[in-house]
Amino acid sequence: MGLAEQITSRTSFVVAWPVVMGKAAFCSHMSTIKSFEEIEAWQGGRELARQIYALTRRQPFAKDFGMKDQVCRAAVSIMSNIAEGYESQTEAVFIRYLGIAKGSAGELRSQLYVALDQGYATKTEFSALADLSKKVSSQIARLKSYLESSKPKPQKVE
Repeated sequence: MGLAEQITSRTSFVVAWPVVMGKAAFCSHMSTIKSFEEIEAWQGGRELARQIYALTRRQPFAKDFGMKDQVCRAAVSIMSNIAEGYESQTEAVFIRYLGIAKGSAGELRSQLYVALDQGYATKTEFSALADLSKKVSSQIARLKSYLESSKPKPQKVE
């Protein structure tokens, strides 16, 4: 089974919603999760990082040390920022780190175009990885939007 087929066969879990059941410290009306590992956007980011590392181990990608390092760092940044934000135990910080994670997903997707243009990835591999990156980015955006909309609004004092 080629990398593209492996990518396609392993991405089905990423689509499920909701991205996160929540954290009692953040929103009391949300179900509680016990760790960042339960957040589906983090799980998708982990899978994306795994697949990126598999791609960058192959030649000629493996010899382009700068590009390989940049792509791997962007992939790892997605899951790391979700984890770091969650562990901060403050909603505002978590929301900020989700924004950073989403930015890293966009950075990774942009770098995938370079990998495609340089012949480091086939069109099929590029499409599968870009699609997974878009799914993870979308999950992060929905989670961020949910957390932002669930924050209590300041009351105007008269």
